[in-house]
Order: sequence, then structure tokens, then C-alpha cells
Amino acid sequence: MKNDKHIVIPDRDGNLIAENGAYFVPPKHWAFLPAGDAGVTRKVTARGHYMRVQEKKGRRFISKGIWAPAQIIAEAKKEMDTTRSTDEYKVKLNKDRERRAQKQLEYEDEFCREVERFLRFHNKYKEQQKQMARLVTTHAIPVGSGTVARTQMIPIEERAAKAVIAWMRHKTTAYDNLKIARIKGERRAVRKNLAAQSNRILQQYRIGESIQENCPLRNALKIA
Repeated sequence: MKNDKHIVIPDRDGNLIAENGAYFVPPKHWAFLPAGDAGVTRKVTARGHYMRVQEKKGRRFISKGIWAPAQIIAEAKKEMDTTRSTDEYKVKLNKDRERRAQKQLEYEDEFCREVERFLRFHNKYKEQQKQMARLVTTHAIPVGSGTVARTQMIPIEERAAKAVIAWMRHKTTAYDNLKIARIKGERRAVRKNLAAQSNRILQQYRIGESIQENCPLRNALKIA
């Protein structure tokens, strides 16, 4: 239990399963520290004795917190409380918040431009292009949203393209109300088919075709 590789995953009954498949029962003198306070968590994990609890959500693993000796958690919390009470820390915290807010605004502008580049509607639909780019960005960009726009694993132009298709899936199709069979690959197949439909609609706007009254994208933009 001395490094970050020691992870346990809760099963359906709430039992903790270790990497080797065995049940993990925290020692009596241990306590659970929920995820959320990165400062305290870093101090606890730096001491080495802990087990990280992760839960699988789709393809991702979400940290739920850590189990560690209760005394170490208490000491870490006390240390952070002392640090956070200083004027120096408060000044630094405010500057960090301002920096993150500015960085977020800059990314929003950059992402919105990339969405517009992906849409590249015909000149007669430029207003719809700008409106849709803003809507997609608002939907995709919030910090902590977990959307594809927040990942750094793929280029921003690919993030923008995927964000458009995701927005259209939710706003111009019946995806959110579909009952998809719990068969491996079925959800992916449904998304692929809906993406093809969305791309056909986008193409109409790109080449400047006349848009029908019942166009799902037209209606989604109208009510937005």
C-alpha cells in the first residue's frame, strides 16, 4: 500500500475489490477521505499508506476518494487549514482563480472558432453557423463537464467536430429517449447511424440547399 497503483473498485454491493480480485477491508484505524479536496488528498498520498477508490463510468474511472490511516488524514486536514488561513495563501488563491477564469474565456473563444470552421456553412446560413457554434460551445465547454471538449488527448479541431455531432445527437434526434438494447456495441452502432444523419443535415447547410420547415436542426436553432 505504498504507491498510487494500489486501487480498489466497489462492486454492486459496495464491497471493495482489490487489483488481485480479493476483497479489501480497511483496517480499523483507517478512515475514508472523499474526493474533492486535492490539497488534503495530496498530503495524505504523499505519506504512502492509502488505497484509492475508483468507480468505472462508461470508459472512464472516476476517483471517489481514498482510504488511509485516520491519523494521517487528520494531520493533513490540520496542515491545510493552517496553510489556508494565511494571507499569502488567500492572495495566491485569488490570482489562481483569475488566471483560470481568463484561460477558460480564451479557450471558449478558441473552441467556438474551431466549431465554426468545422461547420463552414454556406454564406446564406452564416447567422445559423454563428448561433450553432455558440450553442455547441456553451454545451461542451464547462469545466468539469466531462465532455470531449475538455480532453487534451485529441486535437482541438477533432474536439470541435465531435462536440457538434454530440450536440446534434441530443438536440436534433430522439437519442435521449431511445431504449437501446443492452447488447455490446449496440449503443455505438446507434450513435454511428445518428452521426451519419447529422452529417447529411450539415451538408445541406454547407452547400446552401433550401432547408425544409421540418428540418430538425432548423427547429433546434429556432427554440434555442
